Amino acid sequence: MKFRNKRPFIAVILGTRPEVIKLSVLIRQLRKHRASYFLLHAGQHYSYPMDRLFFKELELPDPKYRLSVHQSPATGHGHHVGRMLPLIETILLKECPRAVLVQGDTNTVLAGALAASKIPEIDLGHVEAGLRSRDRSMPEEINRILTDHVSDYLFAPTKGSQRTLEQEGLDPGKIFVTGNTIVDAVRENLALARKKLGALPFGVSRKRGFFLLTLHRQENVDDRGRLASILQGLEEVSRKLRMPILFPAHPRTVKMLKTFHISPPADVRVLPPFGFLDFLRLEADARLILTDSGGVQEEACILRVPCVTLRTSTERPETVAAGANVIAGYRPGDILRCARDMMERDRRWENPFGDGRASQRILRILERRLS
Repeated sequence: MKFRNKRPFIAVILGTRPEVIKLSVLIRQLRKHRASYFLLHAGQHYSYPMDRLFFKELELPDPKYRLSVHQSPATGHGHHVGRMLPLIETILLKECPRAVLVQGDTNTVLAGALAASKIPEIDLGHVEAGLRSRDRSMPEEINRILTDHVSDYLFAPTKGSQRTLEQEGLDPGKIFVTGNTIVDAVRENLALARKKLGALPFGVSRKRGFFLLTLHRQENVDDRGRLASILQGLEEVSRKLRMPILFPAHPRTVKMLKTFHISPPADVRVLPPFGFLDFLRLEADARLILTDSGGVQEEACILRVPCVTLRTSTERPETVAAGANVIAGYRPGDILRCARDMMERDRRWENPFGDGRASQRILRILERRLS
């Protein structure tokens, strides 16, 4: 690959933990080939455990630009995107890269996509294009759709994502089925975790067994009734299935638990956020994962760990079709029923997200098209 040029070849824009993780393998490929590139971090996740620790332990270079445009619950999504947009635009006009890459569905992704799409000299590539939950009440769904429709390169992780993009009338010449970079990231980073880390953190034992929980989405944790309902379901899961639940708690969720004066059940062990390598090992060793995270659904599927999704929809339907995941919603009885069902599943499902070479394909496509 020949990426060297006085003009930066690629700007990688990111702002959250999932983006750092999924783009880590692509950044390593850029470094490996001595590409002309830079990282722009919008700072959407601002606590050290949720952000900077990932750069250190994943052995990634520090971003050239850090904006620290944190998302505040007191302001809306439009305000957040609006604050990022002129700052990102100023940097892109200064650096003028050949292409900008964004990944996923965050406010950072939308701000980066809008800024790049307004500059004619810059092409925009969307990694993980074509995902849809079909639920437009989710801010992430709006971000996905808008980003796809202003992108020049749509890197779809699956054939299903490709069909979605074509059904929305997007140019088939812009769509490339590459697989999902999460497969690359899980394989590379789990090997790194096994090499670098010793015992599991906080005295956790794979032999004794545990369930793993993540819970952070706005529709779940900002609604008192829904949050209480989910916690009741988790209490029943732990009691009936006789297994402790480990809960590395997102700062947003901790704040809302305090705001609503809700205490998690006794068998739900609230822990501080982990670094990604520790968390990846917990995922790999868990008996069952309960989550409202799209990325964790994918990671569980790749690791062949049964997953229960605490939402009423998912933009990762491939995980459900593979038999790796079930959509439980937020009612206690449904959560318990789904957990029991997944514990009995055969784990030998086929990974639908590709062969772990997505990042290489993406860079080859950009080199070929932009040369």
